[in-house]
Amino acid sequence: MTKRPVAWRLLPLVAFAGAASSNDDSGAASAPVVFAPGIVSGPAHDSAPTFTPDGDTLYFQRSSNEGATILETHRSAEGWSKPQVAPFSGVWSDMEASLAPDGSFLIFVSNRPAHAGGKPIDAEYQGRRRPGQGGNLWRADRVGDGWGEPWRLPDAVNRSDSTFATSIAADGSVYFMQPLGAGGKFRLYRSRFDRGGYQPPEPLAFSDGNTNDVDPAVAPDQSYLVFASSRAPAKGMDLFVVLRGADGTWGTPRHMGDIVNAEGSDAEPRLGPDRCTLYFSSERTQPVAYPRDRAQAERDLARIQAWDNGQYNIWRTSLAGWVPACGAEKTAGAG
Repeated sequence: MTKRPVAWRLLPLVAFAGAASSNDDSGAASAPVVFAPGIVSGPAHDSAPTFTPDGDTLYFQRSSNEGATILETHRSAEGWSKPQVAPFSGVWSDMEASLAPDGSFLIFVSNRPAHAGGKPIDAEYQGRRRPGQGGNLWRADRVGDGWGEPWRLPDAVNRSDSTFATSIAADGSVYFMQPLGAGGKFRLYRSRFDRGGYQPPEPLAFSDGNTNDVDPAVAPDQSYLVFASSRAPAKGMDLFVVLRGADGTWGTPRHMGDIVNAEGSDAEPRLGPDRCTLYFSSERTQPVAYPRDRAQAERDLARIQAWDNGQYNIWRTSLAGWVPACGAEKTAGAG
């Protein structure tokens, strides 16, 4: 297992994304496109994008084996700006920010101590202790054009020091992942926001702890959710979508097929501002055709040096055909 500061790195890195195989539930899928190559998708490990409601500001995570930082970038007519460290990040290892649908607050994961003067928190999952790689959920509220001081969600939510991967519904409810004990697999949970506070987490019915389920991305109205899982027919860590009925019960998760899912790890799904564009992180790489001339070799080298090196990069695809509200004609959003 490759050491990573983020919880969903549960499988060895696989550098080559092969062609579609027999796990083909992909008639609705459009081929993913890399997002902002060389700027947001760079040579490091880039993941967990979250957008402001207007789509013009993006927060995402850039990480190495030693830790993670949340970065901020802005879109103009010239494209996305050079990413800078977000004002609430940088002192500790911070990751997996998620903006509320209205942009009024965000929640992120951090190894910062629960109380001032403490040490970075440790993680323990899948039978292994991981010093300094723990995660609790912290919230920062929008104050004017900036952010207020982050505050830690209550112990009822942060009941594990391996709490990762937030997603926020319109009613303030928070979805996230925690392991079933120190040796258990990750399971998905929801903490309802009710009467001004976060309630004790409830496991999602389709996530029973028999497989690793990670990285929930919930629609604002909680009508559907995209997540990553090792459940069959996943080849590694693959993306699934699940719909919620009018009665509030979740259906059966549907594998997103071999057009969306490549070999290795596809994870950290996030919804774009239109709620019909899916952003996610993938280890896939671009194929190289041999023999090639020198000019093509130079182009391939430039691409590899910019982003295409088997690390996580951010990709996008349409949810049309997967989610009824997105219809069959919508295309992936701008970026």
